[in-house]
Amino acid sequence: MSTAHARNLFDITTVALTTSRASIVGLIIIFLGIRLLNISIPLETQAAIYLVGMVALNLPHGGYEHFMNLRRRAMKFRGKYILGYLLMAGGFIGLFLLAPIVGLALSIGIAVAKGGGGDIYVLKSTTGAEHIKSTIQMYLAVGARGGAVMAVPIVAFPESFHRFSELMVSMIHPEGIGAIGSYFSITGPLIGIGYGLVFIGHVWLGFRNREGTGSWEIDVAETILLVVYFAIVPVVIAVGLYFPLWYSARQIARELSVDKSPTTQTDILDCPETDPTSVALRAWFVLIAGALATASVVVVFWFAIPNPLPSGSVQLSGVAFWSVFISVIALPHVAIGGILDRQRGIWYVP
Repeated sequence: MSTAHARNLFDITTVALTTSRASIVGLIIIFLGIRLLNISIPLETQAAIYLVGMVALNLPHGGYEHFMNLRRRAMKFRGKYILGYLLMAGGFIGLFLLAPIVGLALSIGIAVAKGGGGDIYVLKSTTGAEHIKSTIQMYLAVGARGGAVMAVPIVAFPESFHRFSELMVSMIHPEGIGAIGSYFSITGPLIGIGYGLVFIGHVWLGFRNREGTGSWEIDVAETILLVVYFAIVPVVIAVGLYFPLWYSARQIARELSVDKSPTTQTDILDCPETDPTSVALRAWFVLIAGALATASVVVVFWFAIPNPLPSGSVQLSGVAFWSVFISVIALPHVAIGGILDRQRGIWYVP
């Protein structure tokens, strides 16, 4: 790689990281101002913002992560990967149909694992993670960063969290979460305390193991930024914009900052004709195939559940439906693409 090319990649990586941080800071300032002015944002408007962020902005990046992971892998591996992905997605649908409350809890865990797990690999490949030296520290780091996505809103916006939990479960059971809802006043503070302990443990152990490279300071600053963001921005909007503006932008930075793993396998985009048009057509075909596969899972999930639109509001129903659906495809996304694929994976860092 030439010096100029390396410098360009460094610049793009820096821009991606800076953009993600600036986006979160900007949203904090905006919604802090909205709070101070005592302006109320209708829940339907919040839901519309969520759907734009999660469907229009974030969904394409999920497909891109799998494409980059499978692009130069053996055909046999690709087949096993896709089969495992579909089986796990089907398993989650079955679980949600049989035990929607368990499925809801798993959805929360998936969001934590995806947000926290993906972010740690971004740290490793960009600003460094020299202060994280043990498996326990790794889990604490995932919990601190990913936990901000779910634990903080549970404490900061309990009514909204409860409302959408009801809607998600009522897609299966009309009575929603039923009597379990009465425990929210207990579980919320307990989750907050648990998250606080994880956060303190992560910061303290990182401080003890810091090497003076600045990685600990950046890690702490970013984690605090996420905590403040999810404490200030309404949870529906916060989650809907977090994944495209923070997670996806930072994964692009990771992708640009790492060397591609050596491989002798055929590139999906390789073709006898080397002209740009042929390559573009092949890329277009892959894109369309991925879109059709995702649409097929949406259709299957839609017809599998008894009540896909649990609310009289299209926006609120859309958030409930998409929140569960995205967990259906995010479980294998994280488990297979992020954890079980030890050779490379969607969060590949050499």
